[in-house]
Amino acid sequence: MSSKRSVAQETAKVSKSSKIPPALHSARGVKTWTEAVDWLKIRGIEDIECITPDLAGVARGKMMPTSKFTSNTSLALPSAIYRHTISGEYPEETGQFRYDARDSDIKLVPDLSTLSIVPWETDPTAQVICDIVGSQGEQISYTPRNVLKRVIELYRQKGWKPVVAPEIEFYLVAQNDDPDYPLRPPKGRSGRSILGGQGYSIAGINEFDELIDDIYHFSEKQGLEIDTLIHEEGPAQLEINLRHGDPVELADQVFLFKRTIREAALKHGIYATFMAKPMQGQPGSAMHIHQSVIDIETGRNIFSNPDGSPSQEFFFFIGGMQHYVPRTLSMMAPYVNSYRRLTPDMSAPVNTAWGYDNRTTAFRIPVSDPVARRIENRLPSSDANPYLALAASLGCGYLGIVEGLLPTPPSEHTANEGAIELPRGLLEAVSLLESAPALTEVFSAEFIAIYAGVKRGEFETFMQVISPWEREFLLLNV
Repeated sequence: MSSKRSVAQETAKVSKSSKIPPALHSARGVKTWTEAVDWLKIRGIEDIECITPDLAGVARGKMMPTSKFTSNTSLALPSAIYRHTISGEYPEETGQFRYDARDSDIKLVPDLSTLSIVPWETDPTAQVICDIVGSQGEQISYTPRNVLKRVIELYRQKGWKPVVAPEIEFYLVAQNDDPDYPLRPPKGRSGRSILGGQGYSIAGINEFDELIDDIYHFSEKQGLEIDTLIHEEGPAQLEINLRHGDPVELADQVFLFKRTIREAALKHGIYATFMAKPMQGQPGSAMHIHQSVIDIETGRNIFSNPDGSPSQEFFFFIGGMQHYVPRTLSMMAPYVNSYRRLTPDMSAPVNTAWGYDNRTTAFRIPVSDPVARRIENRLPSSDANPYLALAASLGCGYLGIVEGLLPTPPSEHTANEGAIELPRGLLEAVSLLESAPALTEVFSAEFIAIYAGVKRGEFETFMQVISPWEREFLLLNV
């Protein structure tokens, strides 16, 4: 078939065929390699992207012809890709941070349940998210998807299964090819740049309705489910809410959503950014995480007692978050820029308080029926790797339950007026991550050593840059 035939045409062809097994109609995922071969063939897929998230959540991997993908080809990457910074540099070995002396390969293992098309490509192209194992098939502890799976396994061993629902905020900005210039809001369909103060504005969303249509279209073609989309307080700041579900599946969706939204924005000549604080004086972008835990055998939400009252596990989970989230904040706020969002009076919590329907607290309990009782973690920023942010948040709650950590009383009033209760910068947050032995058991010593080393390397790179503030106030005054 012609490589110019669109994926949309091929998908329509699939949906009209009555001779194709129902499993192959799915926009997302197959169960076996035999199904994968047929799924790719009936869509005329010529190339496939085998991708996996690095520590930053950036898609790494290999692209190849479909025929090679389905011929049992071994896919390998150098292990060093998990030891470089967001700027592509390799930090010096310090503390427990070490490089593989052999710089050996690690293997990509496709997770066929994530197979989907790449709807923005001109030629028919598919993508699949891969797990990582060692060259001999051994477990690798430090890759983000494996870190999250390790936490989920801890829950499974207790007979529990966590359920999550992320909310991701992001900005649309005018294209900017010079990093020395501040970012600006893009022009919408009115021809004017949108202003702030547009929270929940339908008109604000309509300014970018063609772009939003493409986001929905691209998402549908990949089998990604958007629950709601709103305009947030910042100029051209949007939020997408995802339906609740399995943590690994939702992390996969956030990973793909970020890619999808960037591609849709580029199609319209603008940028989409998930920086935590892209514009001075404007609200930052968060990735709020709603969390609950169910009993695997009964399907009961363990945060609620049979009579509907909050359970002991509910309070212990909150206690674990209050105690351990400051120690894992570097996994939820991973860059220097992340801490610019976590400042007073900027619509982000700077505390470890919790409360019922209280958005000034770090841990908010939304109004819900007992069956849907959940805890919203409002601290993670949208620049976080979704696998690591979910692993950190769920890991803290898990430790709270197993250690029986009691929370403080709930906050009835504004919780953001006291002292800042969180690390004020990246280095302090990294040191706290390394200082808690319980976290080593949850995430693995190898992951913490690599992550801390990379974060310190990123901080040193940042320190090489002279900021406008320094030039403005120090140049002629000191």
